[in-house]
Amino acid sequence: MNLHIVDVGIILLYLATTIFIGFYISKRASKNIHNYFLGGNKIPFWFLGVSDASGMFDIAGTMLIVYWLAVYGLKSMWIPWIWPVFNQIFLMVYLSPWLRRSNVMTGAEWMKTRFGTGRGATLSHFIVVIFAIISVIGFLSYGFKGVGKFAAAFLPALVTSPDTLAQYPQINANLYALILMAITTLYVVKGGMMSVVATEVVQYCILSVSAIAIGIIAMYHVSPEMINSVIPEGWKSMAFNWNLNLDWTTVQSSVATKVTAFNQWIENDGYSLFGLFFGMMLFKGLFVATAGPAPNYDMQRILSTRSPVEAAKMNSLVSVVLNPTRYFMAAGLAILALTSFDALYKTSITTPDFEAILPEVLAHYVPVGLLGLLMAGFIAAFMSNFAATVNAAPAYIVNDIYKRYINPNADPKKYVHISYIASVAVVVVGISTGFLVESINQIALWLVASLWGGYTAANVLKWYWWRFNGYGYFWGMVSGIATSLILLTLENLNLIPFLNDWPLPANPSMNSFPIIFFNSIVGCFIATLMTKPESDEVLMKFYCTVRPWGFWKPIYEKVIKADPQFVSNKNFKRDMSNVFVGIIWQITLMATPVFLVIREFTSLVICVGVLILTSIILKLNWWNKLEETYGESKSEIKIVSPETKAPFLNSDSN
Repeated sequence: MNLHIVDVGIILLYLATTIFIGFYISKRASKNIHNYFLGGNKIPFWFLGVSDASGMFDIAGTMLIVYWLAVYGLKSMWIPWIWPVFNQIFLMVYLSPWLRRSNVMTGAEWMKTRFGTGRGATLSHFIVVIFAIISVIGFLSYGFKGVGKFAAAFLPALVTSPDTLAQYPQINANLYALILMAITTLYVVKGGMMSVVATEVVQYCILSVSAIAIGIIAMYHVSPEMINSVIPEGWKSMAFNWNLNLDWTTVQSSVATKVTAFNQWIENDGYSLFGLFFGMMLFKGLFVATAGPAPNYDMQRILSTRSPVEAAKMNSLVSVVLNPTRYFMAAGLAILALTSFDALYKTSITTPDFEAILPEVLAHYVPVGLLGLLMAGFIAAFMSNFAATVNAAPAYIVNDIYKRYINPNADPKKYVHISYIASVAVVVVGISTGFLVESINQIALWLVASLWGGYTAANVLKWYWWRFNGYGYFWGMVSGIATSLILLTLENLNLIPFLNDWPLPANPSMNSFPIIFFNSIVGCFIATLMTKPESDEVLMKFYCTVRPWGFWKPIYEKVIKADPQFVSNKNFKRDMSNVFVGIIWQITLMATPVFLVIREFTSLVICVGVLILTSIILKLNWWNKLEETYGESKSEIKIVSPETKAPFLNSDSN
């Protein structure tokens, strides 16, 4: 399908506007790397929250959500826990303020706050930089596949040779992804965080209009009776037991491949034993969420906020801004796809690939003009995620490698110029990786299940256990990441076929997580217990500044001797109750728009009631207590280090 000239004009106007905004703001960003990577810590929390949500509103993730919702129905509300989406609740309740209190620029620099400046701290700093760069490259590849599939569905083929297409079937998708990445790189490299945030807010406005328009179009074209005629029993229910029990063979279709295709997709995904899948997903998700944010764009938004209180508010806003609009659109796309499945597959503009059903639906239902706006919106979704991801990696390369080890006394503008080079280098590697990967789901599962398995154990222990040291962190991360890469290699060589079958059929990424996590936590404990604890000065300063709860009693006793007025963090029970309520609140934000689009009014009323109740509880038990818990201290108390006898400040100030 070729776009109408009006639609093409709208898209070009949007691209030109985005680049203009990025370059216009770049003067302020280029003063120094603090402005370039954190916006000078002057950006309001609501602006950062909308920006963060826009960055997460990525086109590849949206295509996955549409696919999950169409195939799994309301049970798909649980599948994003694989990422896990509820990490935003842990961040908003307590982890964002803890992280923001450190006053650092990157997650790697944060290692000095926790482990000091010794050899163990240097090693921990080094491994976080490596992990950050690997994960950013992975996320760039993930976005590359999504936007390529989307653009190739609408735009004229750049390569038409049958021989070339037979040998490289994804070549047009990859070339369009390359072009869009190049355009986005222009303003990201030039403008840094301020440029990214400003353009993402504009992009979110376009995305919201697009999402609402799609949902309304779907409700206009598809009646509840039409939906009921094309879905199996249990599709509208969020409840499940050990098995998924969703049999598409009960649905009539004139396309013979439909029912077998749907059941085959469920089998290939490895979600048929849904109870076991849910349990493993929850196990992994809780550890990943308590570990805090990975060193990517989410962490950079938290460190860019003006205060710990605003860091918490920013993360709460992400769920409110992102989920209702995204799921309103996803539900509209899913029901349009299901009720038009036969026609879509008979006149498919792409090969039968359900990850690409989003452009299929747009091509058939959206009129000229609005299609251009929607295309701009989805390109904006890609650009938001891509821009945020690209902005994260150079911060580690420049601040944590170049500035720390190569040229610590360079002119501030020199660091900005090096950031330009680092940004381009990361993009080139991410694109190269994207060319080698076949599907969105393949990258997503490896990122969230395998790679994060190596990240999780060490990053849980760093917050909650005083004895954990830099050596433990380094060897825990090395053990986990090495295990992840080894298992991936062995799987590709088909040398470990059991991972494809046990315990979850056809889900090697989830099956490998316990192995990766176990090896990582063994590395953490062995290295920690075989080496000395961090110094009392480092631990006491961290405990007084960040004020975590957990297994910190020996350090608390030393702090209380130096400062009898010190009050420890006793909010564990309150934080956990708010996390529990917050996860329910987040699920209702996702499910409410879906029930509205499919016109399940009884479920909608129940969902809205739960949403209101959980919102009230969070307002009273969390939002109203943020200033009291994380606001600036009224005074600074000097605590004398028991080792050096030198004073350091116990302060919650920013």
